[in-house]
Amino acid sequence: MWMGKSLLSMDHADAGALRLLLSQAHADAWRGDELDGKVVANLFFEDSTRTRVSFSIAAQTLGAKIVDLTSKGSSIAKGETLLDTAWTIEAMGVDAMVVRAGQSGAAALIDVHTKCSIVNAGDGTHQHPTQALTDALTIGRSFERTDNWDFSGLKVAIVGDVVSSRVARSNAGVLKALGAEVVMVGPPSMVSGSLGVFGCGVSVDLDAVLGDVDVAMMLRIQFERGGGSVLASTREYHARYGMSVARSERMKSGAIVMHPGPMNRGVEIAPEVADGERSVVLEQVRGGVLVRKAVLAHCLG
Repeated sequence: MWMGKSLLSMDHADAGALRLLLSQAHADAWRGDELDGKVVANLFFEDSTRTRVSFSIAAQTLGAKIVDLTSKGSSIAKGETLLDTAWTIEAMGVDAMVVRAGQSGAAALIDVHTKCSIVNAGDGTHQHPTQALTDALTIGRSFERTDNWDFSGLKVAIVGDVVSSRVARSNAGVLKALGAEVVMVGPPSMVSGSLGVFGCGVSVDLDAVLGDVDVAMMLRIQFERGGGSVLASTREYHARYGMSVARSERMKSGAIVMHPGPMNRGVEIAPEVADGERSVVLEQVRGGVLVRKAVLAHCLG
């Protein structure tokens, strides 16, 4: 089960459940008291702006109370284990924990050993399910597929540091379940033929596939996970795999450019493209709040 009281992964995502959740997010027809009396704890042990703030806004908009905890302000900085921290927070009476951690599988581990709802807000290089839902919401709205969330006929290129990216793995599960064709693109050191296990194509030549795609999803180079260490230079990377103005102009009419953020401007994407007419980056940010409302309402409602 990819979703029940908790949302941990987009592996084996069910198309019907995805479409229901996306429809709820798109409609945004909440009363505002769905989570009255609930307490949601944000346990963010990796830095975040968009995800943490959007979860806080989503929970507060539905009436929940929010507790924010980071590793720098917690006993984890003193050596406490992740599980001990989770057990402590649960004992205080929280109803859900939104967990971001550097260890792959951290959210699932906490879910097994606690009784409250757990939402995975990013675990190592494993999964980031609400970001994938946000991206699907943005794609569906951009191509007017919100009546049935059927992405058949759409081709999506996920470009960059794929091997380090939990966003890429989660998006593969969601987009394939909704009927899209997905190709992973990047330098040989950042993509792998084994990615075909996700049912996606693999290419090391962005220019060869760019003219056929409806969506170019540019990924941040995960410098903190060693992604930049395999590059000769960021300038060379941009020349071969960055979304430059020239590349954006070669995309077909109506195609969009995405980036889950934060962006390394001038590396993965040129500033002119990030702020240009093809970009839906800010729509992704806005959609993140809508998706996280729907997820929290589902898990806690």
